[in-house]
Amino acid sequence: MTRLKEKYNNDVRKSMVEKFDYSSIMQAPRVEKIVINMGVGEAVSNTKNLDKAVEELTLISGQKPVVTRAKKSIAAFRLREGMPIGTKVTLRGNRMYDFLDKLVTVSLPRVRDFRGVSKNAFDGRGNYTLGVKEQLIFPEVEYDDVDKVRGMDIVIVTSANTDEEARELLGQMGMPFQK
Repeated sequence: MTRLKEKYNNDVRKSMVEKFDYSSIMQAPRVEKIVINMGVGEAVSNTKNLDKAVEELTLISGQKPVVTRAKKSIAAFRLREGMPIGTKVTLRGNRMYDFLDKLVTVSLPRVRDFRGVSKNAFDGRGNYTLGVKEQLIFPEVEYDDVDKVRGMDIVIVTSANTDEEARELLGQMGMPFQK
């Protein structure tokens, strides 16, 4: 069992029940999955870029990502339907807790001029989206192996019904929100 999962089961869940006055601990919101998405726009002209992105996402997440394809053709971007344009990975269970732990304790503090993550990136349904500008903040990615700086979106899906509940949950799990 991972460190963050134990913290959730032992501390966070109980304090959530007390704070929001749930009748059962099963009502307490939890993190269900984390989706990491890396859009590789330049894969249109050069598919080698996509392979490199898949490789890096595998290192970061510890799981093989799936290649996403264009849903529509857009002539201005020289994009046809079905062309590979990105890669994503969905983490659940222990891998998810490991990744969240690593994100909060190691990776986010490595961001330049880091003052905390925005409190307003919730979607109204209790899910949190975080954009990362470069993959170098993750310790697995070697600086010398990086050919191009790529960003990614990290979506943390929780079972919370409101943003307030989700903010409390992530805050107690160590997410560094802005003061």
